[in-house]
Amino acid sequence: MLFPFFYCETTLTMAETARKQVGQTPLNGSKEVVKEKWVKHYSSNHHILLVGEGDFSFALSLAKSFGRASNIVASSLDSYGDLIRKYKNAKENLDALGNFGAQLLHGVNAIKMKNHTDLRMRKFDRILFNFPHLGIKYVDESNDYLIMEHKNLVQSFLWNARFMLLPKGEIHVTHRTEHPYNLWNIEELATPCVLDSPLVECVDFQVQDYPGYNNKEGKLASPERGLTFHEYVEFKTKENGDDEPFPLGKCSTFKFTVSSNATITPPEFPKQTQLKQALANLNPYVVSVADGLIYETICLIPDPYE
Repeated sequence: MLFPFFYCETTLTMAETARKQVGQTPLNGSKEVVKEKWVKHYSSNHHILLVGEGDFSFALSLAKSFGRASNIVASSLDSYGDLIRKYKNAKENLDALGNFGAQLLHGVNAIKMKNHTDLRMRKFDRILFNFPHLGIKYVDESNDYLIMEHKNLVQSFLWNARFMLLPKGEIHVTHRTEHPYNLWNIEELATPCVLDSPLVECVDFQVQDYPGYNNKEGKLASPERGLTFHEYVEFKTKENGDDEPFPLGKCSTFKFTVSSNATITPPEFPKQTQLKQALANLNPYVVSVADGLIYETICLIPDPYE
């Protein structure tokens, strides 16, 4: 895995920006104060963490609307090299974000991010995960076991994010709400063992509210059919279809907060064993392949005490 690749402003520039955010006189002595700007639920004064970015066009949309991005940390599971290969606009978007002052991190796993070297000491006002997906499609999206695996992904993300919020901060998950994606039951995943707080709000997501945002498929398998394991490996090597958008349909942004009385008991995955066995039954070769489906499933079990 490549080391995280990121840009940041010089110390002087970051200090200058911070003083402007709180309405203080800039270090150069001028009277200019940066005006707060809002894009839907996000303010230019918020400390924002974006998780699971594709070509980083959502982060860039916020940066352009704010006029700066020193308040944004944008991250991807993909390495920098993989992003450049998969998405034709990724390098341009990353370069632009760097010029806006964003911090860019790669190789960030949403289910372990609270322990990431560059994140474990950070707190945020908003933590966003837009359209979470495992990036594989070896069976139909309505398959029960695939849905369970996706639910584990989202709940693991919520568990990590709860430790990374500033007071009054919010965790946002944007998700398709039509069948079969409604079967993920996003609201129910914020169980008492994760957030101990009801859903704050669920609002419609409109892509036009974020000019320039291009949602990406980011999958490792054909959208037309499921793949055998060997087809999966061949398709992964070719890396086809990653740069294609997926149909959004009806989508919503689910907003959660963390109660001060939230339990510290980690989430349990009672169906994880059955899920792994089902995947193994799909193709017994999977269990012995380090980069196979069963490996990705095992990685979904977070260690809350790491």
